[in-house]
Amino acid sequence: MKYFGTDGFRGRANENLRVEHALKIGQFLGWYFGKKLGRKAACVIGKDTRRSSYMFEYGLSAGLTSTGADAYLLHVTTTPSVSYVVRSEKFDFGIMITASHNPYHDNGIKIIDSDGYKMDDSVLEEIEKYIDDEIEIPFSAENVGRCTDYFQGRNKYISYLSQVPLHSLRGYKIGLDCANGSAFTIAKTVFDMLGADTYVIGNSPDGTNINVDCGSTHIQALRDFVKENHLDAGFAFDGDADRCFGVDENGDLVDGDAIMYIGAGYLKEKNSLVDDTVVVTVMSNLGLFNALKELGIKTVITDVGDKYISKEIQDHGYSIGGEQSGHIIFDRYATTGDGILTAIIMCNILVEKKTVFSNLKRGLTILPQKLKNLSVPDKDAVMKDEEILAFAENLNKELGEKGRLLLRKSGTEPLIRIMVEAATEEECDKYIGETETFIKNRIYK
Repeated sequence: MKYFGTDGFRGRANENLRVEHALKIGQFLGWYFGKKLGRKAACVIGKDTRRSSYMFEYGLSAGLTSTGADAYLLHVTTTPSVSYVVRSEKFDFGIMITASHNPYHDNGIKIIDSDGYKMDDSVLEEIEKYIDDEIEIPFSAENVGRCTDYFQGRNKYISYLSQVPLHSLRGYKIGLDCANGSAFTIAKTVFDMLGADTYVIGNSPDGTNINVDCGSTHIQALRDFVKENHLDAGFAFDGDADRCFGVDENGDLVDGDAIMYIGAGYLKEKNSLVDDTVVVTVMSNLGLFNALKELGIKTVITDVGDKYISKEIQDHGYSIGGEQSGHIIFDRYATTGDGILTAIIMCNILVEKKTVFSNLKRGLTILPQKLKNLSVPDKDAVMKDEEILAFAENLNKELGEKGRLLLRKSGTEPLIRIMVEAATEEECDKYIGETETFIKNRIYK
């Protein structure tokens, strides 16, 4: 698609994502759902803490109401909270304004269907046609909607999260890094309600400091914070809080792969892991595959992107799936990755096991993994080149069960991503170098 990618319409604010885009998206959605439903549509809107999020909120609201839809404003909130409110309060669709882990000058528009999932591509394609003036829609003075503050929707989500765990966190010292993003309005409140002694950083957004030296993309801040304050665990979110990374009591990282290992193992113990299967992406560490196999747990592998994880879970009813980057879906509780929910579930397991956080990932050995982006003139040609594919196959045979080479093309840039896992970082560097040299010799011969 031209504008919408795997995670919505994203771009630099006032450049390739402008308020006119938000206006037209709102206009189309208000008209489309009004026509489809035969009545006035109702939409709930959330936003993160970027300065430009206000501009896009007003543009979307104006567009929606100009074609008859009612807009309910959650204001600063998380992406998973919008998904929850749409589903539980029976809205026709929802919109989240965020660029997730990107810097503040970027922003994005995610559209969520009535079931809390990402909107179907067929609707997004029609929106793109309207943005490009290939579709005309009617306007009238009689068909105008209204905007309503809807803080109670966010409060209902907070209440829901507080009811998820089976155990109190009383006596546990939990650190939270809210990335100066959406989580700052929700996370501390929830953990306080659960009884934790809650310590928070990254909770002073100013419109420009989202994800700056904090959150899941800059985990060192939380690692230092956990060690300095002798906390039992820490959890870092990204800008819209649909991702979560953990930090154990020693300050060591608990990434998305480790979280899936802990979560899937726990569910299997409870006989609650559907088909004894976890959904992962091709980027998950080989160490995770090996550790899950030891537990008798199977894996289904998808391409990178939480939309692919979500579809596999929807289609087959699996219990858990996620990405190394911290997008984790627990199907019993949510339709999308939810960082705060993930942190709550990890804490619930920690309390029930009566152990320390580092022990929960015992049995998981993560192999060194390195990634190199290689600029190429034609990424599709590289991925179809028989000699390059044969080279990759032979290298994987050489690595055997001790590592792997993965070649992927970027979805948005002229890049080939070379990922190698091996026994040591030195071996990773060696194999990446060999692969890069081989590809360059082929494409520049």
